[in-house]
Amino acid sequence: MRVDYLGLEAFVAIADTGSFQRAAEVLSLSQAALSHRLRKIEEDLGAALLIRSSREVSLTPAGQNLLPEARRLLKALQDTYEAARAGGKAQARRFAFACLPTIANGFLPPVLGALQVDRPDIAFDLLDIPVSRIVEAVRSGRAEFGLTIVSAELSDLRIRPLADEDYRLFMRHDHPLAARRSVTLEDVEALPMVRISSQSKNRQLLDIAFGQMRDRLRWQFEVQSATVAMRLVASGMALTILPESALAMAPVPLVSVPFEGVRLQRKLGVVSRRGVPISDDAAVLLHRIETEMLENFPRHLAVSSDPRSRPRG
Repeated sequence: MRVDYLGLEAFVAIADTGSFQRAAEVLSLSQAALSHRLRKIEEDLGAALLIRSSREVSLTPAGQNLLPEARRLLKALQDTYEAARAGGKAQARRFAFACLPTIANGFLPPVLGALQVDRPDIAFDLLDIPVSRIVEAVRSGRAEFGLTIVSAELSDLRIRPLADEDYRLFMRHDHPLAARRSVTLEDVEALPMVRISSQSKNRQLLDIAFGQMRDRLRWQFEVQSATVAMRLVASGMALTILPESALAMAPVPLVSVPFEGVRLQRKLGVVSRRGVPISDDAAVLLHRIETEMLENFPRHLAVSSDPRSRPRG
């Protein structure tokens, strides 16, 4: 049987106010419309609920029995509706942003943790994906902004450069080069190396930086991800060249040593769509990220790259 919520609402309003006129005002109805709703529910129930005289409105025995249950039912319906509406608003506020996996694994968690303490109401989806997919996510609107490698080819997006990050040579703690303060490309040209696929933006930047020296290095292995490359390094099979921040993703503790005599860097920054403002919550997070990266990114890398700051095993 269909429940006549409008009729119940009319009945409860009349009973609570003691007047058709006041009940009609509460529900923003005409008295004729209110009377129609009451008459309809009485017909459905097969019993009169109210007795209306020239001076007052009183409840019939059927009305007295129905009133507390009608109030409970309407209250439960209102609570359910409000909860659903609150959930819908929270979901509408939820946003997504994209970030390089190397940054998402090391630099970002402390920033997000501090934000959660200050703004526990902010909810988001973090897309830790490669450069090409970050750009796609931002252009399509799936992500409000992206923390990525920035370059001139992204001119259709709004770009804010934030920090430069060095590429380093990654190796095991027991490797002969691990104790060096720096290395040259000549130091490693005879050693087995593992590199990332040519589809990787990091690989493309390194190929450009190496120039002709690229073909002199002993690229014995090629893999699809930095994590796999570091696993091969951990096994003692090879060395690899990765962004300094990748050390936070290492499956086991490794050592990273900077290069000298060659400039191996990537520029990190934020990209977003031109002419499209980001949401308020996304703007709060973005401000935190930009401030922390501008002020503390070099110090963060210095700590994470120091072997003494990482457990040995």
